[in-house]
Amino acid sequence: MGGRERDRRPEHEPQLRARKDDRERRTVSQGGRLKAYRPIPPDLRRAALEAGLSAYERGDFFEAHELLEPAWMGTADLAERALYQGLIKLAAGYVHAVRGNPIGMARNLTGARTHLETSQRLNAEVSRGAGIDLTLLLVRIDARLAAVGTVVDDLAGARGPLIDLVPEAPQVR
Repeated sequence: MGGRERDRRPEHEPQLRARKDDRERRTVSQGGRLKAYRPIPPDLRRAALEAGLSAYERGDFFEAHELLEPAWMGTADLAERALYQGLIKLAAGYVHAVRGNPIGMARNLTGARTHLETSQRLNAEVSRGAGIDLTLLLVRIDARLAAVGTVVDDLAGARGPLIDLVPEAPQVR
């Protein structure tokens, strides 16, 4: 396929490329960047989604992130990939929240929002089929971003470290 034909491809159509050194390892062009694609059947993606959401609901955000990754890498459908990646970023945001890192939380929630909006725009049926109301989830993310925004602004405006516990790193050897 020539360059012009590739440019005319709808953005929701995945662009698959097999690597020369390993035909089983593929990539998908997502958001203008090549991302890992390790195909798995829909039933395994759905199981990964359910396991990831269960971990998220019980507050195990790191585990949720890890459980959702195979689903994200396992599909070439860009709306589905964006949904999974948005949920991964959402979970990562709360990993940062638990660790007391409001900047990391805000960055991940912003990324989650972007991916979830993309999924909704490309094919809203994907999230509905997964039992997720993206419109409501986006409103909830916005509320969290507004709440953490003042903390992030305060930290960004600070000059130097807020707490200087260790002025120099200790020697290792």
